[in-house]
Amino acid sequence: MQITASMVKELRERTGSGMMECKKALQETEGDIDVAIENMRKSGLAKADKKAGRIAAEGRVAIEISEDGKSAAILEANCETDFVSGGDDFMSFVSEIAKAALKAKPENVEALVELPFGDSGETVEKTRQTMVSKIGENIQVRRFEILETSSGAFGSYAHGTRMSVLVEMENGNDELIKDIAMHIAASNPACVTEAEVPADTLEKEKEILRAQALESGKPADIVEKMLTGRIKKYLAEITLVGQAFVKDPDKTVGTLLSDAGATVTRFVRYEVGEGIEKKEENFADEVMAQVGAS
Repeated sequence: MQITASMVKELRERTGSGMMECKKALQETEGDIDVAIENMRKSGLAKADKKAGRIAAEGRVAIEISEDGKSAAILEANCETDFVSGGDDFMSFVSEIAKAALKAKPENVEALVELPFGDSGETVEKTRQTMVSKIGENIQVRRFEILETSSGAFGSYAHGTRMSVLVEMENGNDELIKDIAMHIAASNPACVTEAEVPADTLEKEKEILRAQALESGKPADIVEKMLTGRIKKYLAEITLVGQAFVKDPDKTVGTLLSDAGATVTRFVRYEVGEGIEKKEENFADEVMAQVGAS
């Protein structure tokens, strides 16, 4: 029987096991998922089963930067409760995976979880399975990104353990990179400059703003002038360089960078549980409160 990708996906979701383990289990049972799960339970994955279907919206974000500052990794791993995410075992687990990602630079999560986990002699995936059985919660390595630079340098800002920002900057310094990373954490820009805004996103926004302007009943030429102004405001709100700097709202981030002779090439902002059904918490407001107190 042919083992399809959808069958492997279903077994992974039900057991939390790795892709290769699931494929092998399905091959051994000729595609019978229920028997595969039973066999996997017998081999020590009993506690992992069913827990993989529970929402793992807590967790940690970890960042690792190479000694020369020319490469960096940002990674999110999830669990079910903040009690587990704050524990030493989970903290060490996430940090070690981020180090493995930075060292090996795998193409995707599937490749990442097959890497060696430190000096344990086990893979990341096997270690994850062991932690699931030991702790009794669904634990998942959700996503990561590897950035490399030849002319810039990396810096970061962490808001606790649930939100981190990685910034690549040219001609900057550690203090400026950290300030920009903190700003990104608080203001959540979509991209660095207007040139990076997707054309379809901009066109959709123009349609919405044009419709709003037409409601005013003003002549077409006035409507177009209104549209130009509103698009300019929209772009300032969603781009890093257009936003007012959180520590000094009288100047934009673009002005701050220009005055320093620095350029932000790119950034990555991870917040734990983004896109996962969970209790709503506004970490951007928390960061803004910290900025105001500093």
